[in-house]
Amino acid sequence: MTVPSAAPTGPVEIVGTGLVGTSIALACRRAGVEVLLTDVSSEHVRTASGLGAGRPRVAADRPQLVVVAVPPDRLGEEIVSALTAGDAVVTDVGSIKSQPLAHVLTAVDEHEAARYVGSHPMAGSERSGPLAASASLFDGRPWAVVPHAAAAPSATALVRGLAELCGAVPLELEAAEHDRAVARTSHLPHLAAVLVAGRLAGVPPRDLALSGQGVRDVTRIAGSDPSLWEQIVTANAPAVLEVLGEVREQLDVLIAAVDAGERTALHDVLARGVRGTQAIPGKHGAPTRPMVSVFVAVPDHPGELARLFADAGASEVNIEDVRIDHDPGREVGQVELLVDEGRSQHLLDTLESRGWLTHR
Repeated sequence: MTVPSAAPTGPVEIVGTGLVGTSIALACRRAGVEVLLTDVSSEHVRTASGLGAGRPRVAADRPQLVVVAVPPDRLGEEIVSALTAGDAVVTDVGSIKSQPLAHVLTAVDEHEAARYVGSHPMAGSERSGPLAASASLFDGRPWAVVPHAAAAPSATALVRGLAELCGAVPLELEAAEHDRAVARTSHLPHLAAVLVAGRLAGVPPRDLALSGQGVRDVTRIAGSDPSLWEQIVTANAPAVLEVLGEVREQLDVLIAAVDAGERTALHDVLARGVRGTQAIPGKHGAPTRPMVSVFVAVPDHPGELARLFADAGASEVNIEDVRIDHDPGREVGQVELLVDEGRSQHLLDTLESRGWLTHR
C-alpha cells in the first residue's frame, strides 16, 4: 500500500555534497526548506554553501531528515551513523539498495531501523561535484522509494515527500526489485558504453575523424568516474552478472550470425533492439509515439542556434529532443530536431521558408 506523502519542513541535512547531494540541497532551498551540509571535504561544503545550497551543520542542529549522498562503499556506515546520532528519519540516494539495507539491519536496533527508508533518484550526469549540481536535476524524473518491512509509514511518507519536493515522481519498490531493475536500465547501459568507448582508445586519429553522432551518443556516459562505478558494479554484482550473462548469450548469437552470413538471425537480433527502444517509456511516462528526425544545417557561429530555435518555435511544433553533431570538415553543424511524425512536414516547410537547409 502506498503511503501518502508528507513534505519535509526541515531542517534537511545532506551528508555528501557532490552532484546529487548538492542538487537535492538546491531543490530543498528552492522550496524554502532549511538545509544543513556535511561532507568529509570542507572544500565541497564551502562550494555548495556558496551556490546557495545551505549552510554547514553545527553540533546544535537537529535535522528532521538526513539524506546520505556518499559513494556506495560508505553508504552503510554513514546511514548507521545518522540513525544512531539522533532521532531524524534517514534516507540514502545510492544506486544500490540491498547491500546498505542489510548493513543497517545488522547494525542498529529495530526502533532505529524503523527510521530508515532507502531511495534512489534516477537522475545524474557524467559530470561530478557540487559545481555540476542543479535544483532542476530531478524535475519530472522517477525517484525510487525503497522501504523495508520494518520501516515506519511516517518515514516512508517523508521520503516520498522529499522526492516530490525535489520535483521528482516517487515510485515505491522493494530493495531486490530495485537492484534488478537498475542493473538492466542503468548499470548494463553504462558497462556497454564503457566497452564501446574502450575500443576507441589508441585508435589512430585518422580513423576517429570518421566519428559521427552515433558513437558520441553510445559512449557519452562512459566518461563517468571509474572509481564510483567500480563501487556500484561490485555492490550489485548478482544482478549485474545476470544481465551480463544475457548479453553474452545474445553476443554469441550475433557473432555466429555475422560469421555464417545468417541474415535471418542477424535481423532477429537487430529487430529485438528496435523493440527494446520502443519499450522505453516516452515523455511523462506515456507510451512512445512515432517520432521523426528533422536535420538542419547550422552555421557554427554565435546566434545561429538561437535563431533556429526561434524559427522552430514559430512553427508551433513541439520539439521533443535536440542533438547537435559538429562536422569536423566544415564550418557548419547539424542539428537534429526530434518531433512528432505527424508534425514533421510542417516544421520542415516553416524552416525552409525562413532560409534553413533541412532534410529528413
